[in-house]
Parts: sequence; C-alpha cells; structure tokens
Amino acid sequence: MGICWGSPSDDQTPRTTGQLSSSVGTSQTTSNTTSSDGSTISGNSHFSAASGHDEPYANGQILPNPNLRIFSFLELKNATRNFRSDTVLGEGGFGKVYKGWLDEKVASKNGSGTVVAVKKLNSESMQGFEEWQSEVNFLGRLSHPNLVKLLGYCWEDKELLLVYEFMQKGSLENHLFGRGSAVQPLPWDIRLRILIGAARGLEFLHTSEKHVIYRDFKASNILLDGSYNAKISDFGLAKLGPSASQSHVTTRVMGTYGYAAPEYVATGHLYVKSDVYGFGVVLVEMLSGLRALDTSRPSGKHNLADWVKPYLSERRKLKNIMDSRLEGKYPSKAALQIAQLALKCLGPEPKTRPSMKEVVETLKRIDASNEKPKEPRISSTRRAGYQRGQKPLHNRSPLHPQHNETQSYQLPQRAW
Repeated sequence: MGICWGSPSDDQTPRTTGQLSSSVGTSQTTSNTTSSDGSTISGNSHFSAASGHDEPYANGQILPNPNLRIFSFLELKNATRNFRSDTVLGEGGFGKVYKGWLDEKVASKNGSGTVVAVKKLNSESMQGFEEWQSEVNFLGRLSHPNLVKLLGYCWEDKELLLVYEFMQKGSLENHLFGRGSAVQPLPWDIRLRILIGAARGLEFLHTSEKHVIYRDFKASNILLDGSYNAKISDFGLAKLGPSASQSHVTTRVMGTYGYAAPEYVATGHLYVKSDVYGFGVVLVEMLSGLRALDTSRPSGKHNLADWVKPYLSERRKLKNIMDSRLEGKYPSKAALQIAQLALKCLGPEPKTRPSMKEVVETLKRIDASNEKPKEPRISSTRRAGYQRGQKPLHNRSPLHPQHNETQSYQLPQRAW
C-alpha cells in the first residue's frame, strides 16, 4: 500500500478528512463491531458474490448504502484452500493476497465457483486496522468501471481480510517490468487503453461529491482484467479532499518514492492535483518501460521523472528513451503528445498541472486520431542509458523492497 516517511505518531490530518463514512454495509441480518476509535462497522450477510456492485452508471456513483458481504474466517479459509502457498498471488506490507473460489453450493476445494482475490493481514504488519478500515469505507461506497470492486470483508478476533473481484491479467507493473517468457510486452494500443481507463478512475475520484484524493497512484496499483481494462486498487491511503474554502489537506507524508508529488513530500500538503503528478510518472513509465525509481541506475538517473524531463518535449529526444520492447512499433506523433502531457502532469506546482478531466480528454483525442503504429526500419535498441544488457530491476528504493516480481498482484512493502 505504499511507503511511509515519518513516524506513525506524526499524523496531523483533521479527523473530518479521514473517511467517507464510519459505517459499512446495509442490514438484513446485520452484525456490528466497534473499532478502537469508536466507529462502528456494520454489514449485510445477505450478498451474492457474483453480483458485487452492479454497474448501471458508466460514469460511476457513490453508493448511499454499501452492499458488502461479511465473510466468516472459515469461509475464506476454505475458499483459499487453507491459505495454501500455491494460491498466493502476491505479498506486501499489509500481508499476502490469495486466489480463492467462492460458491454458495459447490465446495470451493474443487476449484469451482466465483474467482476472487483475498487479502489477509499479516499479524505483524505495521499497516493494520486503520488502512483496512479505510479500504472498506472507500471501496465499499465508490462504484466505477475503473475501480476494483470490493466484494466483502472479514473481521474475526485479530483476523482482518478483504475480498475483491479477481483481475485476470494482474498488475500493470508486472507487464511493464516483469521478466520471463510468461510476461509479454504490451503493444501500443493496449498501453493507451490502460492509460485512459486509469485516468477515468482518477477523474471519477477527483470530481465526485467527496473529492477523493487517492494518494498512492502507481503502476502496481493499476490492475487489469482479461481484456486489459484498467482498474485502480488499494485505497488504504485514500483521503477526502479539502473543503471548498481550502486548497489542500495536511497529513503525515505517506506514499511511494518516485511517484509522490514534490510539494507533498516537502510540506505534507496534499492537493487533489498531487495525484496528477503520480499519473504523470506512470505516463513516463509507460513510454520508457523503466521504473519510477531505481538506485541501480547511475547517479542522476535514479528518479525517472527528474531524469527524463528533458527528453519529453521533442520527438528526436523522445525516441532515445522509448521502451525497446515496443520494437519501434508506436505512432511517433501520439507518443510525443503523451510525453508532452506527462511533462504538464509533472509540473512543479499543483496549479500548473492539468485536471484529470483534462487528462482524460487529451488521451481520448490521441486515441481518436487513429494513428497506426509504424513498422520500424530497424529494431530500436537505443535507450538513454539503460534498457538492454542489464540485469532486471527489482527494487524501487532501498526502503521499498519488491517481492514476487512476477506475481499478478503486486503489494509493495512499506518501511516505517
């Protein structure tokens, strides 16, 4: 769920900006549990796992009454075959994510039923209850085609689990940076589709009634379904935006090195457009095929956004940093337009960055131009420094170890 700078006791966030709602779920047969801060989580045990949140609104909605299933620990233990190691999809600071099978009638051990992803809190995790509750409160009410669906949760004694829809193609991070024969490079048209979907998800958050700031936008939190449709996941760090009379909220600095906006890292001031900076970093990753932060690169090139900015304004320079796995098969005009959009998103001040609505409109115009990827005369092998002939890049920073690099669900650890 990201990396934290500072002490857990440093949180200066006003409690009014913390959560969408202190209650979760609707009731037919309702159970209530009280958290350590006095808020109550309630839920509806009458739920169809296959239905999740119905999506009648293409532009998304904030549900007035979340419909989350409360799972028993036994149900999820059976669904994941007792949390067997061969069902693990990924691991991070919160804990492990398992593949599971839910069916109301058929025993899950047969591998049948609705496929889900089950995130289980590690009892030694430092992230714990606060972020688990944030995930439930936000994803329990936010419904949009480009946000991952939260189907339900479990809270029994010290066991905290979350159940999501299963995303067949895993994370964008894995497709961009994974190695091995099982990982195929993403063609240009798929990259553009993913960018538009992820941008629509952020636009919905920013323009919703509550002005949600996602706070941890990065490639590992963009998951892909079987058709490569992008959905934003992991809302453990999400915050409600500032009131109409304020420009920002002040909070303990949390996020991921390389993606976090400079004004947020420097001051703890979190703006809606702090998310736009993170989107700009992902744009650059999509163009270059390089990680946002990699300390194995030479000095001056560790931070991707800072390093490549001079390459983003001209077509001739941009060619030198384009992902060699595209093999030159990309429309040069569209690539330059996306690079120039990235440069705007990476503006040093929040007010100079475009809104996500403007970002979506720009990407849709680029897509509508129908410029076809060109077949290169020769295979492109040049990179501005590093692409071929180097060992795989595994770590974002010394404080941010990455595990299970080729797994579908990437959940980077946090260092406190």
